[in-house]
Amino acid sequence: MVEGLENVVFVVEDRPEDGSLDVLGLYEGFALTERDRYGMGEMPDRIIIYREPLLAVADDEEELRDEVHITLVHEIAHFYGIDDDRLHELGWA
Repeated sequence: MVEGLENVVFVVEDRPEDGSLDVLGLYEGFALTERDRYGMGEMPDRIIIYREPLLAVADDEEELRDEVHITLVHEIAHFYGIDDDRLHELGWA
């Protein structure tokens, strides 16, 4: 899953811009399925992981690892063009 990532940076931020604790991660960019609009010199896509919301949902370090893993898989899937409905069907939403 990670080998196919191209021009993507991973970022950890405290919280989403709105300050909420209900969003664990975010993909910003053009999915592979939309790359016809993607050209040379484009800024990298971003996968953002939100530290405080993840800490709020995890009771211990093991649960935090699991939540980070699920969140990363979810956001990387968006890079590949997989939407939330399909991720829900696959158990990753």
